Parts: sequence; C-alpha cells; structure tokens
Amino acid sequence: MVDISIEKKLKALWELQEIDSKIDQLNLLKGELPMEVDDLEDEIAGLETRLENMQTEIKNYEGEIAAYKAKIKQFEELEKKYKAQLNAVKNNREFEALNKELEIAGLEILAAEKRIKETHFHIDNKKVGLDAVKEDIASHKKDLDFKKKELKTIVGDTEVEEKELGKERVGLEKQVTDRLIKAYNRIRKNVKNGIAVAPIMRGSCGGCFSKIPPQRQSDIKQHFKIIDCEHCGRILVDNAVTGIVSEVIVEEEKPKRRVRTLKATK
Repeated sequence: MVDISIEKKLKALWELQEIDSKIDQLNLLKGELPMEVDDLEDEIAGLETRLENMQTEIKNYEGEIAAYKAKIKQFEELEKKYKAQLNAVKNNREFEALNKELEIAGLEILAAEKRIKETHFHIDNKKVGLDAVKEDIASHKKDLDFKKKELKTIVGDTEVEEKELGKERVGLEKQVTDRLIKAYNRIRKNVKNGIAVAPIMRGSCGGCFSKIPPQRQSDIKQHFKIIDCEHCGRILVDNAVTGIVSEVIVEEEKPKRRVRTLKATK
C-alpha cells in the first residue's frame, strides 16, 4: 500500500464518517421495521414449531386410542372363549377359574374404554389449542406481509442512494490502513450517535463537547499523528480537514461613555 500522509488519512476518515452518517440517516427512515420483521419471522417460526408438536401429540393420542381399541377387541375375544369354555367345565374349580378370567377381561375392557374417553378429551383440548395457534400464525403472517411491503417501499426509495454511498465508502476505506478502519468501526459501535470522527468546535470535541487543551489542539492542527479525544475516544480533526469554518464571535464595540465635567465654582 502506498504511504499516505496523516492529513489525507484524516480527510478520508472524515469523508467516511460523513458517508456513514448519511447511511445512518437512511436507516432511520426504516425505523424499527427491520427488527419488527425479524421478530415476526421468529415468532411465526416458533408458532409453527408449536403447531407441529401439537399435531404430533394428537397423532400419538390417536395411536393410543387405536391400541386401546385393539386391546378391547382382544379381551372381547377372550370373553367369548371363556364363556364357551364355561359350558364344558367339569368341576367348581374350573368354573371359578374361568369366571375369574372373565372378570379380569371385563375389567380390562372397562379400563381401556375409560382410557379412550380420557384420550379423546385430551385430543379435543389439543384441537382447541391447535385452532388458536393457527389463528395466531395467520394474524402474524398478515402483519408480516404488511411490514415487509412497507419496508420494501422504503428500501426501494433509498436503494440507489445507499448503493452509491456504499461504493464511495469502499473507495475511501482503501485510502487508510486496515488497523485504522478497525479502530474507526470499533469507536462507531461504542458511541451512541455513531460519530467516530469529531471536529473541533469552539475548542471542544464535537462528539462529547469536552474542552480540548490548547496544546492538544495545536498538535491536532499539525497533522503529525492521529489524536483522539481524552474523554470519549473519538478521532479529532480540525477545520483544515473538515472544511468547517469556525464561528468567530466578534464583540460589538461598546459605546464610549460620556464623562460630564463640572466647573469649579468660585
């Protein structure tokens, strides 16, 4: 990379700051729409996952019902078998044993029917919740479509300008070192207004408005090195870099006071 003077680097950084400030203004036009769109997409994804889980639970319940029905059928067959065997019993012991098996089969059938009833209740509740989630998804998707259209309109209005600013930004970044660009980007992230390069205004930092000592102001004007604000860490530049004409306050000349002299009386 060709060695570039400190003054040129500072001018490139200042121009970079101006471009980033313009981009920040364009982003302000979008407001919180990008975040709102992202949040809605995340919420919809969460609701769709919940919907899938509920549908899976309903299928599992339906599987349980099918298993209980198969169990009922199995014990009904056993009941028929035991009843047929009752006609051929030879003693009380066999009769009592078959009656016991019939009783157990009957209880198993009643238990399975009870489980089926309970499972149907769970399914009905899940279906109510399922409908509510579907309504939420439909409502969120409607909001998302509206916000996406709104954002697309704003982006369409600013897209050309953003691309032009982006090209200028790339060109300016090439005029300074990677280390300096990293420092600049780090400062931008750490300050509220995104101002990493601040002009000297009335002897103060244009970012945090803290007073700059006269000797430090003199060093900044010499362009021997990059100097930052001792209070906020912003890179400081003088009006030779920014082209901003400092305001000079001229005090109006105060009108001369008329002095009245008194003549001595004899």
